[in-house]
Amino acid sequence: MPGIFEHPISIAPMMKRTDRHFRYFMRTISKHTLLYTEMLNTGAVIHGNRERLLSFDESEHPIAIQLGGCEPEKLAESARIAQDFGYDEVNLNVGCPSDRVQNARFGACLMKTPDLVARCVEAMAEAVDIEVTVKHRIGVDDLDSYDDMLRFVDIVADAGCRRFTVHARKAWLQGLSPKENRNVPPLRHPEVYRLKEERPHLIIETNGGIDSIDETKNHLQQVDAVMIGRAAYDDPYLFAEIDRHFYGDDHPIPTRHEIVRKNFDYIRYWNEERGEKLSYITRHYFQLFRGQTGARSFRRHLSENAWRPKANLDTVKEALALVPEQESSVA
Repeated sequence: MPGIFEHPISIAPMMKRTDRHFRYFMRTISKHTLLYTEMLNTGAVIHGNRERLLSFDESEHPIAIQLGGCEPEKLAESARIAQDFGYDEVNLNVGCPSDRVQNARFGACLMKTPDLVARCVEAMAEAVDIEVTVKHRIGVDDLDSYDDMLRFVDIVADAGCRRFTVHARKAWLQGLSPKENRNVPPLRHPEVYRLKEERPHLIIETNGGIDSIDETKNHLQQVDAVMIGRAAYDDPYLFAEIDRHFYGDDHPIPTRHEIVRKNFDYIRYWNEERGEKLSYITRHYFQLFRGQTGARSFRRHLSENAWRPKANLDTVKEALALVPEQESSVA
């Protein structure tokens, strides 16, 4: 399997999306895609329930933790904790534009203080042996020129960061919601290409608006890696092709039904032995049958029944029976 810096495909960290149940589900679709946690702030990592927040199934490797914070000492401590839990990479969020994150002085607003980001990266890199990476915007507010981004990357790279994931949209810290910041500012992938051309020694990954295999292939002609966000959640079966196209792994591609069945033991364990509500697990499955006959019935059955106190694996099997089973649609 490729090293952590040779992974060309990753799934973006997404709040209320990329929890352990989603990551396990996606690992049954793609064996090799780099997975990320949701963003976890340093206070939660240091003082919260670490087992609940940080533990993961061994099958989830390669897996990176994304941290939110702006204090070098706390980020270093959080990175050490993450390394002890077995994460392969620690990533610093310099891209989230939400008011809550801004009020805590981290996320996208950190692009305005590259020297502080550099101190954070240096502290984490000194604290751990795993790689420290940064996910950032192409710009923020009026600091949105290519030269502004290049200055940010150069300062942070000098502190020890080798991999930069660039969300190719700027962020407006006022006036746009987090959702609007994912859609309204125009995409500027060519500037990410230029960054790779001018800083060939760095690992440059582009992110934003990518929702097909063909688009991914086109981007990879210009940069080292591609991060896919909402498309991974809205159409998870897209990743059934990833291993074959980008990792040289010709393992048989599972059908959608086979993917659900691969999760049966996991569902039984978490629901029956650990007492997890079935809806917390199956909410990630809603779009698996997107575009297929019976998809609406599958979603409706889970949404109407998985939250019930006695819902269990039989509820999932009932939903699955509402969808005609087909051969893999992937060539």
